[in-house]
Amino acid sequence: MQTLRASKCGLSTAQLPSSILDVIDALTKAGYEAYIVGGGVRDLILGLNPKDFDAVTNATPAQVKEVFGRRCRIIGRRFELAHVYAGRELIEVATFRAPPKKAVTSASGMILRDNNWGTIEQDFVRRDFSINAMYYQPRKGIVLDFCHAIDDIKNKTLRLLGDPTLRFEEDPVRMLRTLRFAAKLNFNIAPEILEIFTPEMTQLLRDISPHRLYDESQKLFTMGHLNRVLPMLIDFGIWRQLFADISPDISTFIERAAINTDQRIQIGKTINPAFFYAVLLWKPFLERCDFYLGKGVVPAEARAQAGLDVLKRQATRTIIPRFAETFIREVWEMQTRLLNPKPQQIQALSTHARFRAGFDFLLLREKSGDDTTQGMGLWWDAYQQMSTDEKERAISQYNRQRAKSRRKATTEDVVEAKPVTAVTEIEPLVNEPEPRSRRERKSRAKSEKPVQNVASGGSEIGYDHPILKRKRVKRDLSQVIFGPTQ
Repeated sequence: MQTLRASKCGLSTAQLPSSILDVIDALTKAGYEAYIVGGGVRDLILGLNPKDFDAVTNATPAQVKEVFGRRCRIIGRRFELAHVYAGRELIEVATFRAPPKKAVTSASGMILRDNNWGTIEQDFVRRDFSINAMYYQPRKGIVLDFCHAIDDIKNKTLRLLGDPTLRFEEDPVRMLRTLRFAAKLNFNIAPEILEIFTPEMTQLLRDISPHRLYDESQKLFTMGHLNRVLPMLIDFGIWRQLFADISPDISTFIERAAINTDQRIQIGKTINPAFFYAVLLWKPFLERCDFYLGKGVVPAEARAQAGLDVLKRQATRTIIPRFAETFIREVWEMQTRLLNPKPQQIQALSTHARFRAGFDFLLLREKSGDDTTQGMGLWWDAYQQMSTDEKERAISQYNRQRAKSRRKATTEDVVEAKPVTAVTEIEPLVNEPEPRSRRERKSRAKSEKPVQNVASGGSEIGYDHPILKRKRVKRDLSQVIFGPTQ
């Protein structure tokens, strides 16, 4: 172990939020050891902005709760932790772990229970990567480095503590963390990890619950380097363990969506991780829609059933929460509504709760070369920038174009239905305009040739014939009984 000065590592208390300092100070004041550990220390040394900070102490979760009272909540069964609320922020406080006295593992070697308390020397051995095993005490201004992690950070090397095979068997999710850290930090993976990181090893992920795999997939989507990690998921065989019916190739649509997601994170915009699931599952959804349409199912019902099938199939790998499933299906359904909106519904559609997500999805499809969007992505993009008067003119123009397209489609259908014969163009005998008022049409009808009754042998019946006139019969209302009858 080496003790480093925090200032030489580029660390100072000015970089830390008050929440983590309050937790460290409260535990220290109660007589316990307390350090900042994990990715927060690593990111500060690398000059990055940490998302959160974790604390570690020799106090048990029950003792941590005694210190913080109602601000603390103990969670976890396999790995017990204390969540301490400091204002609006949440600080995760873990207790020093020791090797289990009696191993409680699955048949594949995964640790099922890990609640054996120990010392800081025993705790660092239990951690996965060397770069996450640096202990920072901000008030003393020191960093404890047990495994020369500072050298790995300088060399940009991702190295597991202990035997890589054993560490992956203890927790197969470490394979996902390996790729996530390599992509996020742009680190090289150590050779001893690459040797055992095989498709056969990734089969261990089948033992992880689909709920936990969904959480890990969200971390991949929201780390800001999604476009970099996607090819790594395919190369290392992780893709097929996370996604059920998605072919292991990155289409232009998926690539554009990944780049767009990373850009939004870099400029500080919020993202919905379920949006990228909607992108990934779009192709299986379309294939399933075609399956039901081929069976004669009406389009709306085909889309609804296809969405259920695709999401149910994906749940065998990662269980998407119900609210996220609803979001995904609504984004898919918005594609149909945005492609062919009714003119009178355009204004209401632009204020729909899922309009923005559906529009972003449609525009990404269009920019990826999807011809089925018919240019509506750019139309909606321009529509949002218009004033109220410009929107009304745009809707009117869209309505005329829509009617023109329908007439053209109807004409083409009629032409296709007619037998192929010689077409003779017939000029009208009299170019008389069509009468507009009802009275003019009625007077013209009376002056025209009488109608020929074919059924009666060809005799002619004029428009003034009694049979064509409505006969009004006056009823005797004195014989009518009003009201309820027996």
